[in-house]
Parts: sequence; structure tokens; C-alpha cells
Amino acid sequence: MATSSVPESSMAEFDSSCVGSDYAEIIVLRHGETAWNADRRIQGQLDVELNDAGRQQAALLGDRLSKEPKISLVYSSDLARAYETAQIIAARCGGLKGGGESRDRFHQRCTSSLQRIGNKHKAERVVVVSHGAVIETLDKQASPDGRSVRYVLNASVNIFHVYDDGKWTIKSWGDVSHLNQTGSLQSDFGRDEKSG
Repeated sequence: MATSSVPESSMAEFDSSCVGSDYAEIIVLRHGETAWNADRRIQGQLDVELNDAGRQQAALLGDRLSKEPKISLVYSSDLARAYETAQIIAARCGGLKGGGESRDRFHQRCTSSLQRIGNKHKAERVVVVSHGAVIETLDKQASPDGRSVRYVLNASVNIFHVYDDGKWTIKSWGDVSHLNQTGSLQSDFGRDEKSG
């Protein structure tokens, strides 16, 4: 994953009361809906763009996050659906920029990337825009008790606390309340392991 810094003109005072000094709060989001999502087709690594509903979902995510405590950075997969979601969110959060992610072995890449981000941004909040399968992998890492992986809906908010020692906790999972207000959660897509 690559990073982008916050332009000086959009920097705001950091509210340290919202994030503990011993962890990073990482908001992991699934990209907005694509036409393939709506048709329940597997995208995998195909570079499918957001549809109009997905753009609306991304805007609603951005609106929600812009009203919450300050975001330091936005990280993103380099696939169009995630990158566009990240760009829309960043624009609504004061001009943050998103970057692309490298492709290593899947589980190791996912978990080590989030751990590195957590180590780098202790006492900060950052956003990672990714894909359903990646978020499911992060859920497994944060839930070593062996419970089954939870479904990941498009444009859902999943908040992890990542500590230096490799301990992860989940603060919030699958929150789509920002979509329910406007009827943007029209489908049940994302409720299988083949979603992308």
C-alpha cells in the first residue's frame, strides 16, 4: 500500500481524546457497489469501476467520515472501484489523497500492511479502502477465537484498533447506517465469500 500526505491547507487540529495513544484506529471500508456487484458476478482482480449507486455510497461514506474525528491518511487498493471510492472519500474529508497497494501473498500482505499502517499511525485515525475478501482476512486476524468470518457489505465501515504488539481488536463491524438514511442500501450483495 502506498500513502499520500494531507495537504497543509487541509490540516486540522487533531483531537487526541478520540484515539488512544497506544493504538491506531484504522477504518477499513469496502469499496462502493459496481455493476458486477449488483449482478452478483465475481470480479476478482478485474478492474471494474463503481456504478452510480457505488458513487453515491462512497459520497455518503465521505460525508459520514468528514463529521467524525480527523482522518490522517487514506490508503487504497489500486483497483478502480476501491481507488475511486477512496478519492471520493478523500475529497469530502478535506482533500486527503489515496494511493495504490502492492500485490504480495494475500493473507500476509493484508495483515502485515494493516500492522505497518497501525505502527506508523499510533494515536491517529486513518482510512483503508479495500475489498470484501481483504476485510474478511483482517476479521480473521482480529478474531483468533475461530468464529466464522462475517459478511462484508459494500460501503460498510469496519473499525480496527491495531496495537504495536500485534494485538488487534474490532471496535465496529459492518456499519452501514450512513446508507440506510437515503435508501442507498438497496441490495443484499456482499453476503457470500465470492464478493469482490
